[in-house]
Amino acid sequence: MSLGSDKPMDIFGDKWKNHAEKLKKNFASLNEDDVTVLCGDLSWGMSLEGSLKDFLFINELPGKKIILKGNHDYWWNTVSKTKSFFAQNGIDTIEILHNNCFFYNDYAICGTRGWFYEEEKGIEHDKKIMNREIMRLETSLKAAGDKKKLVFLHYPPIYQHYRCEEILDLLKKYEVRLCIYGHIHGKGCSYAFNNWYGGTEFKLVSADFIDFCPIKLQD
Repeated sequence: MSLGSDKPMDIFGDKWKNHAEKLKKNFASLNEDDVTVLCGDLSWGMSLEGSLKDFLFINELPGKKIILKGNHDYWWNTVSKTKSFFAQNGIDTIEILHNNCFFYNDYAICGTRGWFYEEEKGIEHDKKIMNREIMRLETSLKAAGDKKKLVFLHYPPIYQHYRCEEILDLLKKYEVRLCIYGHIHGKGCSYAFNNWYGGTEFKLVSADFIDFCPIKLQD
């Protein structure tokens, strides 16, 4: 979203033209009991204040929204500061998935941002970030207890020849049957992995890939 910034989203292609209107129209079929997980890259704002218009828009969409961090979410702050900011601005339909999980019927909604070793420079820096993300994901999975686990990530753990073995091992260890991810856009979507691997089904849900329409995962 870029409602509060001067960066138009249609620079990323024609699919992004009038993206806010598309989201509003497609979310209209949801009701207040529905839960939607948004897999990161939510606002171009550089701070919480700069992202306020985007969060107000998301807040007004039907149902409850659970958000996680993307690599372009430069507004990201501590959970406590973000919750305080939401409360101060009447944002009451958005929850934050970070070192925790949420329950929906018989399911546990787990996840974290994830990481690509290959997208950033500095191997040691990458290793520290990846180790932190692995810990966050396992904390989320442990919090789920014996519920059926759905995992949401920003970065895909599988993409072309890339495999994040650490995350794949956790998905297998905790018997995760469905892993949802974002991050991949435009022409890159044709290379995205949407299939089964090691007992887990993987699905790409980037906004332009699903034409800004929520995907039903569970009743």
